Amino acid sequence: MMKTREVRIGAITVGGGRPLVLIGGPCAIEDEKHALMTAERLATIAADRRVPYVYKSSYDKANRSSVHGYRGPGLVEGLRILKKVRDSLRVPVLSDIHQVSEVDPAAEVLDVLQIPAFLCRQTDLILAAAATGKPVNVKKGQFVAPRDMKNVVDKILSKGNESILLTERGTSFGYHNLVVDMRGLADMRELGYPVVFDATHSVQLPGGAGDRSGGERKYVPALARAAVAFGVDALFMEMHEDPDRTLADGRPLSDGPNMLRIDVLPRLLDELLAIHRVHAEQRTG
Repeated sequence: MMKTREVRIGAITVGGGRPLVLIGGPCAIEDEKHALMTAERLATIAADRRVPYVYKSSYDKANRSSVHGYRGPGLVEGLRILKKVRDSLRVPVLSDIHQVSEVDPAAEVLDVLQIPAFLCRQTDLILAAAATGKPVNVKKGQFVAPRDMKNVVDKILSKGNESILLTERGTSFGYHNLVVDMRGLADMRELGYPVVFDATHSVQLPGGAGDRSGGERKYVPALARAAVAFGVDALFMEMHEDPDRTLADGRPLSDGPNMLRIDVLPRLLDELLAIHRVHAEQRTG
C-alpha cells in the first residue's frame, strides 16, 4: 500500500511509514482520578513496547441512545481533566467535538480534534476544526462510502490544514449491526492521509440494547489484527479496566459492551506489533 502523508501530533508522527500509533482510553471521562489512572496505565503499556500513544476520552458523548445515558462531565470540566492528563503524563490527548461553539476552547487543550462519525458531513463543524490548524481526525460515518471521504478531506484542505486523519469504524448493515469492509482502508489511504482503524466501535451494535448500544468485544482482537495486517497507520481502541461495571448512580458505562479490557492490551499489542513488523518488512523488502 502507498505511504501516506506524515501528520504530527505533539512529539508523535502518524503515517509516512512510521511505527504503528495507538489511540485509546475510556469512552467517556468519569472523573479526574480515573482518567489519570487509566492514562498512566495505558501509557506505560505502550511505552514498554515503544508504541507512540495518544490518550482518548470524551468530555461529552452527545449522541447517546437515551436521554438517561451517561455522557461525561461536560466541556469545561472534561477539558480541565484532559489538560491534567496531558500535562501530568506528557501524552497527547484527543476528544470529540460536537458543535462549532466547542471548537475554540477544545483546541486550547486538545492535540487532536475528533469529528464523530454521525457528524462527518457537518460542514461548519469541520471547517471550524480545520481553521484551528490542529490535527483533525474524522470518523467515517456508518452511512458513508470510503471513497466519499474525499469530500471531507477537501473541506479541511480548504482551510489550509493538511493534518488530517481518517478513521474507519464500520458500516451500517441492517438494523443494530456494523460490518467492516477492509477494502475501505485501502480506498481511504489512496486519499493520501493516515488511516486509523477503530477496532472497538466496529463491533458496536448501535441501539442493540434498546436504550443503549450493545457490542461484541470478543471480535476486537481479530479485527485489530486484520486491520494492522492490511496496513493501517494507527489503531483506535476504547479501553477500560472493567467495561461491564456500572457508575455510582447505577448507569452503565458508555459503550461498555464494546470497550476492550485493559488487561487484554499487553498481549494484543505484542501480537499487533509482530504483524506490523512483517507488513513493514514486506513493504520495504
